[in-house]
Amino acid sequence: MKTTAKKILTVQDLSCVGQCSLTVALPILSAFGLETGVLPTAILSEHTMFKNFTFLDLAQNMEDTLESWKKDGHRFAAFYTGYLGKKEHFGIVERAIGELSEAGAPVIIDPAFGDNGRLYPLFDEEYVNGMREYVSHADVILPNITEACFLAGMPYADRLDRAGVCTLLSALAKGGKYHIVLTGVEEEGKIGFAHYDPATGKTEFYLRPLLDGRFHGTGDIFASVFTGAYLAGKDMFSSAKAAAEFVALAISVNDRTHTYGVQFEKQLADFASDCLR
Repeated sequence: MKTTAKKILTVQDLSCVGQCSLTVALPILSAFGLETGVLPTAILSEHTMFKNFTFLDLAQNMEDTLESWKKDGHRFAAFYTGYLGKKEHFGIVERAIGELSEAGAPVIIDPAFGDNGRLYPLFDEEYVNGMREYVSHADVILPNITEACFLAGMPYADRLDRAGVCTLLSALAKGGKYHIVLTGVEEEGKIGFAHYDPATGKTEFYLRPLLDGRFHGTGDIFASVFTGAYLAGKDMFSSAKAAAEFVALAISVNDRTHTYGVQFEKQLADFASDCLR
C-alpha cells in the first residue's frame, strides 16, 4: 500500500522519560513509512503523572523554526498534533498549518489535555477554550471521553451507554465539520471507540475485550497508529480499528508493573508491516 503523504509534521511535547508524545509518535509514524518532521512544543523531564516533572516552554523556538522552514521551502502533506502545553502554542501551530501546507493536507488533532474527568496539570478552563477554537479547523479529532465532555461543555460521566455517546458526539459535532473518533468507549467488559462521520451524521462503534490495568500513553499510541494507517491509505474506521488493536496488543505483552507507559516497541515493526499490506 502506497503512502499518500510524502512528509508529515507532528507537533507535540518531548517528554524525555515516559513513552508518550514525540517518543511514541516519531517511531510509529516512521514505521508506517512516513517522513516525519517534528515541532516540539515543550521539553518535559517526564510526563505529568510524575510529581517532579519539569517543563520548558519552546514557543520562541517554535516561531524561529517556522521562519527557518518557510525560508527553506519546506511543506507538509499532513499535520498531526498532540499535547501542546500552553495556550500560546495554538496560534503558532495554526500559522504552521496555514503557511506550510501542501494542497489538501489533512489536520489530525488529539486534544490531549485530560482524562478520568480531570484536566492534566498546567491546564485550565482558558486552555480548554483555546483548544475548542483550535480543533474547530481540524479534519479529524481524537478525544477521549473527558476531553470530549470539556470541549462540548457537557458534564463528565465515566460510563456512557450508546445513546449517551451519541448525545455527546452530536454536541461535540457542533464545534466543526470534523470527523470524531471518540476513544475510551466502554460497554459490558469491552472497550473501543465510536466514529462520527460529519457527512452522514452516523456513528459507528468498535469494541473489543477490556484488558486489565490502566497505563499511561495509550492515547498517544492510538493517535499515532491511526494517523499512520490513515495516511497510508486506509479509511477512517479501519485506521481507528487498527489503532485499537495495536493498543490492545501492546498492553497484552506489557510488564504489569510498567504503568507509566506501554512497551509497544517490539510489536511495532511487524504490526505496521501487516497493516500496510
